[in-house]
Amino acid sequence: MRQNSFDSVWENDIYGQGQHLNRYPYDSVVTFVFRHAPQNKPRGDVRILEVGCGAGNNLWFAAREGFCVAGVDASTSAINYARQRFREEDLNGEFKVGDFTELPWLDGLFDMVIDRTALTCCGWSAAQNAVTEIRRVLRQGGVFHFNPYHERHSSNASGELGGDGVRMGINHGSLKNVGQIYFYSRRNIEQLFSKGWTIRSMQSMEMTEEMHAYREVHAEWRVIVEKL
Repeated sequence: MRQNSFDSVWENDIYGQGQHLNRYPYDSVVTFVFRHAPQNKPRGDVRILEVGCGAGNNLWFAAREGFCVAGVDASTSAINYARQRFREEDLNGEFKVGDFTELPWLDGLFDMVIDRTALTCCGWSAAQNAVTEIRRVLRQGGVFHFNPYHERHSSNASGELGGDGVRMGINHGSLKNVGQIYFYSRRNIEQLFSKGWTIRSMQSMEMTEEMHAYREVHAEWRVIVEKL
């Protein structure tokens, strides 16, 4: 599951302080939804789940486009913000405070699942459990957008290695002070989706910031997998 240190950082120090309550979707999520949404059913019948949905910004976009959306996050502050925003804008969405290793939905309910750098914040064992749960709630042929941080990220060189493979105490780079992170290799991804999935695409994304005094690399994976 999301370990307590991660939960407390995001609830107490970030979401609870009004930080990172994003209002607009990430471009990778927009692309995923439009490119991979089922074409054989009305949008209102396409069910989308986001794990670690935060303030609901990605689901806000999907709901405005007419999709049926649901989200889960460990942060009460973030979920309350998402619920309030949907009420104010007269949008429909189901938001729950919970753990993405124990999803509170029925088998085969969703057509699509979104993870935008949420599972990367837990250890390897918890990620395996979360992926098992995600596969359970996806229908056969459903698709999952997995977006973890890459091992080549500059922040992977700071802090110290903790239990279950997470990097803790990150004090350098763009992921400074966001709690624990598991940085993924290609081998990790292939292992995570080796049973019951087929990998549709795997993109390694890197952006380098060049300054006079330093050089920072932001690196992440954008992976699309399909439930067999």
